[in-house]
Amino acid sequence: MAYEFRQLTKDFEAKPIHEYTKALLYDLILAVSMPDDIVRFEKDSVRGFLHQPATPSENGLVLTHGAGANCTSALLVAVANAFCGAGMCVLRFDLPFRVRRAFGPPHPSSAIEDRSGIRAALDAMRSLVSGPVFAGGHSYGGRQVTLLAAEVSNLCEGLLLLSYPLHPPDKPAHLRTAHFGSLRVPAYFVHGTNDPFGSPQEITAAVRLIPSRTGLTFVDRAGHDLSKGRFAIDKDVIGPFRDLCSE
Repeated sequence: MAYEFRQLTKDFEAKPIHEYTKALLYDLILAVSMPDDIVRFEKDSVRGFLHQPATPSENGLVLTHGAGANCTSALLVAVANAFCGAGMCVLRFDLPFRVRRAFGPPHPSSAIEDRSGIRAALDAMRSLVSGPVFAGGHSYGGRQVTLLAAEVSNLCEGLLLLSYPLHPPDKPAHLRTAHFGSLRVPAYFVHGTNDPFGSPQEITAAVRLIPSRTGLTFVDRAGHDLSKGRFAIDKDVIGPFRDLCSE
């Protein structure tokens, strides 16, 4: 069943379909071929999918999406599957702006509520595992995770930041790093070498602004979608991330 699901989603993600239609079709695929280690998750305001490892480590990761996607994006599914395979309980969840609207970017006024949604997801994960809990996100979701971590020093034990949106495309002067100096938890960045939201040189310089322990890995020739998760997640992300957060 798990193989059939992953083959279906692999074929499906290759199709040039509008994202909203894709989300609806993805729900249909889930309904008929959900792997045994993934279950729908709804608790209070948190909505998403829970990946449950066969041999749990009692560690947990909450993972959220970018501005134009939801928690069923190919990248989040790939990262969640990889971390779950390594023994970590993973919750992929929709931010509040996406719960309200199935498509479209968030309005700037929703950012505070979205950060509250991240806190709620972390609280939900802490009710499921007894060990360290980590927070991560792709693009907009990762940025909101860092903003929340800058506000709340004990938010979690580490951050996983996929394609951090350092600046809008073609606007390198508009950096989104003013809060980096307030981060006090380990932060691991995964960035594509062709990402228009920040060049390798720019993201390398930005990471140096963070006073806590940091890590940075590049996915060669990948854009902002990180090749939809088609890279060596186990070797390039999971191992280094665990090492960084356990120092």
